[in-house]
Amino acid sequence: MGTMLAGRLTTGGGGFAVEEVPVPEPGPGQVLIQVRAAGVCLSDVHLIQGMLEPHPLSGNKVTLGHETAGVVTALGKGVTGFDEGDPVVLQAGELRDGVPCTRGVNIDGGWAEYTVAAAEAVVPLPPGIPFEQACIIPDAVSTPWASITATANVRPAEAVAVWGVGGLGAHAVQLLRMVGACPIIAVDPLAAARERALLLGADTALDPADPEFAALLRSAAGARGVAAAFDFAGVPAARDQALSSLAERGRLVLVGLTDQPFTIKDNLWFCRFRQQVLGHYGSGPEDLVDLVRLVGMGRLDLSGSISGIYPLAEAAAAVDALERKEGNPIRLLLTP
Repeated sequence: MGTMLAGRLTTGGGGFAVEEVPVPEPGPGQVLIQVRAAGVCLSDVHLIQGMLEPHPLSGNKVTLGHETAGVVTALGKGVTGFDEGDPVVLQAGELRDGVPCTRGVNIDGGWAEYTVAAAEAVVPLPPGIPFEQACIIPDAVSTPWASITATANVRPAEAVAVWGVGGLGAHAVQLLRMVGACPIIAVDPLAAARERALLLGADTALDPADPEFAALLRSAAGARGVAAAFDFAGVPAARDQALSSLAERGRLVLVGLTDQPFTIKDNLWFCRFRQQVLGHYGSGPEDLVDLVRLVGMGRLDLSGSISGIYPLAEAAAAVDALERKEGNPIRLLLTP
């Protein structure tokens, strides 16, 4: 089927480069997708840096990109329910030979002109959702959504706080507003991020370095503290602050990835007030389906989430811009 460009990571210190590779062919039960837009996530940066390992991986190369939207181009044997030209978005993960795999980590992802996916991982897009918005739903939107609705089980009128209002945290603020959390407190060291949080629905935005931080948070949340605190920053100091903000039976949800240890410094307080620390990663297949419906019905507006678009050939520049947080982005995209 010819060749195409793809953003490839070579493991073992081989680095990242946009290379020319063969266009994949869909096998039985698979769909070939012409990629129209793909998200650039901090996890991609961590893979390139070596902080995350693409394991288990067949061979030593993988095409990055777990946020992908495009159009159906060809169907593998046995696939029904799709037509050529159908707009779709891909689940971030799927089963390959019965093994759970993550797109762009241990199977080839969407930083390419074409990609293949299991038919079960292909979600149709209703009319009116741009590819540029659809592609970020599988992680930047669905991960905070699942952390809020499944892991933390946030209920209406519960006080909540979000540490880190970047790619995931910005959407968390919107989604917490949607499910009725109140008040919503955003915490970020960047003034621009705090201003953005207020525009997205936060009731209060605080600087974690403010000497009066603890008093300001209690004033905003109430004397009891917050029912749920979310760490999207993956920074030990943020986790310490978040833990100290919890009310009795409060839940701290760790979403931001880090290789740094987490310590509960006041074990007596933590146990006395029956608080919880909950790990969170990714989302379930139903979350993407639900969110596509919410966006398609106008309940969730992602039009302000796209901070910049780069050609696929300039993927390294997009990675560099995200790593440096140039322009305080929510999401950067690649388009073939």
